[in-house]
Amino acid sequence: AMTQSSAVSHFLKKSIEAKLRELLDNSTLSGKLESRMLTVVSGTDMVNITYLNFMAFQEEIAKEWAEELFNLASNLLVQNMSREACLEKAYVTGCMHTRTHTHASSPPSGAKSRPYLTVEQMTDFINSKQRDPRLNEILYPPLKPEQVQLLVDKYEPNALLAQKGQISAEGFTRYLNAEENSIIPPEKLDQSEDMTFPLSHYFINSSHNTYLTAGQLAGNSSVEMYKQVLLSGCRCIELDCWKGRTTEEEPVITHGFTMTTEISFKEVIEAIAECAFKTSPFPIILSFENHVDSPKQQAKMAEYCRSIFGDALLTEPLEKYLLESGVPLPSPMELMGKILVKNKKKHHKTSGSAKKKLSEQVSNTCSDSSSVCEPSSPSAGTAESEDEDDDDDDCKKGSMDEGTAGSEAFATEEMSNLVIYIQPVKFNSFEASKKINRSYQMSSFVETKALEQLTKSPVEFVEYNKLQLSRIYPKGTRVDSSNYNPQLFWNAGCQLVALNFQTIDLSMQLNLGMYEYNGKCGYRLKPEFMRRPDKHFDPFTESTVDGIVANTLSVKIISGQFLSDKKVGTYVEIDMFGLPVDTKRKAFKTKTSQGNAINPVWEEEAIVFKKVVLPTLASLRIAVFEEGGKFIGHRIIPVSAIRPGYHYISLRNEKNQSLTLPALFVYVEVKDYVPDTFADVIEALSNPIRYVNLMEQRANQLAALTLEEGGEEEGDKEVETLSDAPSESKDQRITPAENGLSHTPTPPKPQSLVSHQPQPKSFPLTFLLYLELEAQTVEELKQQKGFVREQRKQYKEMKELVRKHHRKTSELIKEHQARVSELQSQHQRRRSALQKSHKRDGKKSRSEQSLSTLDQELCDLDQECSQRLAELKEQQQQQLLTLRQEQYYSEKYQKREHIKQLVEKLTSIAEECQSAQLKKLRDICEKEKKDLKKKMDKKRQEKINEAKSKDKNMTEDKRQERLLEKHKDIRQQILDERPKSFQPYNCHCDCRITVQLRSMVRTLLHPSVEH
Repeated sequence: AMTQSSAVSHFLKKSIEAKLRELLDNSTLSGKLESRMLTVVSGTDMVNITYLNFMAFQEEIAKEWAEELFNLASNLLVQNMSREACLEKAYVTGCMHTRTHTHASSPPSGAKSRPYLTVEQMTDFINSKQRDPRLNEILYPPLKPEQVQLLVDKYEPNALLAQKGQISAEGFTRYLNAEENSIIPPEKLDQSEDMTFPLSHYFINSSHNTYLTAGQLAGNSSVEMYKQVLLSGCRCIELDCWKGRTTEEEPVITHGFTMTTEISFKEVIEAIAECAFKTSPFPIILSFENHVDSPKQQAKMAEYCRSIFGDALLTEPLEKYLLESGVPLPSPMELMGKILVKNKKKHHKTSGSAKKKLSEQVSNTCSDSSSVCEPSSPSAGTAESEDEDDDDDDCKKGSMDEGTAGSEAFATEEMSNLVIYIQPVKFNSFEASKKINRSYQMSSFVETKALEQLTKSPVEFVEYNKLQLSRIYPKGTRVDSSNYNPQLFWNAGCQLVALNFQTIDLSMQLNLGMYEYNGKCGYRLKPEFMRRPDKHFDPFTESTVDGIVANTLSVKIISGQFLSDKKVGTYVEIDMFGLPVDTKRKAFKTKTSQGNAINPVWEEEAIVFKKVVLPTLASLRIAVFEEGGKFIGHRIIPVSAIRPGYHYISLRNEKNQSLTLPALFVYVEVKDYVPDTFADVIEALSNPIRYVNLMEQRANQLAALTLEEGGEEEGDKEVETLSDAPSESKDQRITPAENGLSHTPTPPKPQSLVSHQPQPKSFPLTFLLYLELEAQTVEELKQQKGFVREQRKQYKEMKELVRKHHRKTSELIKEHQARVSELQSQHQRRRSALQKSHKRDGKKSRSEQSLSTLDQELCDLDQECSQRLAELKEQQQQQLLTLRQEQYYSEKYQKREHIKQLVEKLTSIAEECQSAQLKKLRDICEKEKKDLKKKMDKKRQEKINEAKSKDKNMTEDKRQERLLEKHKDIRQQILDERPKSFQPYNCHCDCRITVQLRSMVRTLLHPSVEH
């Protein structure tokens, strides 16, 4: 069941006959019948719902059942149950259907062939594969073996293996299916975001034309839609109020100037009061599009709001947040349980009563050629009414995007007093809004105007949304209630991105996926740089955002389980939604499994999103289809919340409701993005030992190329110097600009290398092998001026085509309005002529027969006029649809031609750029060759000079050594020639001769000594 409600539907109260009420409401039952009734509302979407009614014996029992059923249906853990719980649910359901009981037996223990993992292996697996590397290791440390042992004890069915610290294949499978291994952390589902910031700092779940159940032209209106939308978590709903034409003068809600049905304003207010805060305690915004030009009925509207909402209606500003310039909006926490009204605010500067203003507006609207003559009548024409409630007193100008209904009615005093913090004003410019600085004023933008503002002034749009609220709504040509992509305006920080909840298309699925988290309260806190006044953000940026770490995401689809009960082929598609640079539509598609939808296996490479600039606003969509394209299921997951590792992903249907059996088994890797420039640095820091060994190996390989004869010592020094050079050379490659800047940093070396390696002065020949040019990417080619000019030209052509179709549509509407006016005036003339004719005849014969004849003729005349009006409306609707179809095919053909032109232009630009790159590469190679030759010649000359110097030094040493040897020989010869003995001749003479000889010897041996 999608939703549960304890209230009895309005139609049920009227359908019970008196006899049945008497039969059921007997004295044995306590309490009123309506209080003992329980209505369970269920369905696959918000429109196609069924009612299942129960009756309890006592009011307390009915109330208890209603509360418990609602709590069960709105339990986020039940909606995000683990794979194990889903299989158990399917098993129990099957047993209940078959009325059989199957007892699972434990596997036999002690089987030697059964594979298992030890606690150490399991710990390594969890920390290396399943742990998020983006987490801080101090705050979130890796698991220890003791903690992993608890998991083994929990999931291993064999107690003996668990005691040994081992987990079998069955236990490992149970762990993969368990809640601890879910793809989304359970804390992300709870209300985990800070709710104390101003209201403008949140994305708010918003609805457009909440009352409609189908198209914008002829769909039915329903009070139940308000209940369903509020119970789904929506916090901003729309009420198109028109003047009631009944005798009770009760205001109604409908889509003006269309064939949609009417519903009671009072019943809608009662439904809102009943379901306002069942799923979320945070404030609700009621966006009134007030076309009621009756002061009496506006007073009724204000009275209903006050009496039914009671204290929940905010009628006075809070003390801390007065309506003054520079004062921010209060926070959702401070407005908890409050209902805020968005309606035109009456300004006291103008004079005159409300009734006078309303009559003036009626006369002004009737004189406007783009409006019909009865703006207070929601069925007087077929033009579309839109939420252009910010144009103050200006009428709508006939644009099909904004609608062609008359402007809103002037607000009376009673309705103005209900408007506090959400005061709609006409948007002039971002500069004017910043100068005034009134956070309680907000503006609404049709999607085309919002896209235009986003294209022209993206940074200013983000700054505007930091202080004030902005509401985006679908253009008027979406008569089929289709939706635009809300991601475009979330990127700009727009808070109230209103969608048609009755259409569950891809845009609505993204919206449901966005607001599934933070307790499904309808509020999501914007990223910090979209809130801080000192930060500036460009939604079209391609570089990393200051303070936000980009992510690298890898997804590998391994297999599927129970995708379909039919024997058909299936395939998987992967999309990424986020900033324009992050968005990748149909980025990956697996091969189609051949007739296997029970357990298909895809052996394919993983899809890698190299750089997700803004993970906090990016969502990953994994969808499964049958081979014919029929949708099976999907899952939308925020990138910032994805857990890496091996996981089972339970699929959802279009309404984001869980499917019990269909699931995918995937392997996901998420890590912080590292530019190619720093890839080697990060690798070195993550594994320094491996990095050092690799550098030493490369150095040894380079040594053989740099050694020369006689230069072994220099070669060793060169290898020492260049042992870390390959990483430097990789970092100094010519790489494309990263994030708008060109990085050529030098990676930090490990301490062991820095301590003993000198700074290299030059690079050897082998380092030129690392110098290369990176080819320009497609994104860089798209930034070329020629391509940008072509895009601008095509944008102008498409805008002109749309303008032409809008002009044709306006002319067609004016033509039909003229025909309606002519038909009505012709009818009035015929009616007057008929009355005058009978009046003349009545003077002659005044009988009851003549009066009855007159009434009959007038009735026939009115019936004929009504029939002609209906035919005219049908004709107009058919012509409008034909014109819209023609516009669709014209735009489709134009877009196809534009795509061809863009592809041709991009191809020519790529060829030019690639030719220029090849020429640049040749020039670089020539220059490198010349520089290398010079360096080699210089080095050769240096080595020759070194050799000559070395030979010269060696020659001088040898000559000196030979001379010293000769000197030594001469002295030895002198000593050898000394007389051995002398004859005694004269003693005195002998003594003199002896002294003289000794003196001569000493002089020869030591010539420098003076005697």
